[in-house]
Amino acid sequence: MKIAAIQHDVQWLNREANFSHLEALIAEAARAGARLVVLSEMFSTGFAMGEKWINELPEPFNGPSSQFLQRMAGNFGVWVGGTCAELPEVAGQLPGNTFIMSSPTGELTRYVKIHPFSYSGEDKWFRAGSEIVTLNIEGVRVGLFVCYDLRFAEEFWNIAKDIDMYLLPANWPESRREHWLSLLQARAIENQAYVVGVNRVGAGGALVYSGDSRIYGPLGEALATGGNTEEILYADVSEQHVSATRELFPFMNDR
Repeated sequence: MKIAAIQHDVQWLNREANFSHLEALIAEAARAGARLVVLSEMFSTGFAMGEKWINELPEPFNGPSSQFLQRMAGNFGVWVGGTCAELPEVAGQLPGNTFIMSSPTGELTRYVKIHPFSYSGEDKWFRAGSEIVTLNIEGVRVGLFVCYDLRFAEEFWNIAKDIDMYLLPANWPESRREHWLSLLQARAIENQAYVVGVNRVGAGGALVYSGDSRIYGPLGEALATGGNTEEILYADVSEQHVSATRELFPFMNDR
């Protein structure tokens, strides 16, 4: 299966502008043969937090961002995913930083970020998720995570035997880019699985984002590397390559 990681800029809290911009990039990825397209964390708004944005950031359940993902998946016949600040169906709760994945036929899978980034105050404005979410995408077993989750190796290991590929949309700042790069590769090596880290570029909320998106293979090999400008990264992934790697090097049996 060919996957596409779209490393893109985000216009601050301008959903329609971001939808328009991303539609062209998703179309390009689909024309190139991608079956799975991954966008960044908070792809439609940027990572806006705090009292100033409390009325603009959260979206209703099945709101504009999830509808956009469904529309893109249906229009181009591909899987499409990214995160947004989505309110739960139950009223009165904080929004979740929700990774929403749409199938080509419009079925939605949701993962709410388990580890809000308390260092920046994310935990004050977003509820924490409670469940790891996995799904099968055209024969590839996929685990959904978001940005800061990358620092918690046990979450990845707990499902490793049943996973071929981890997806991580992010808004990871340039100031900690070495951590991003090191941890992405480490998660691939220690779990013998593909890791797809999709980071944004540009600036927003007084932070600069350097991109540095990566697709690593199950031996930690770099299959695609992003710079600091908008681009689409591609790689071919397969369950068979993961299985063969684990059979050749059965490290997981000794854990």
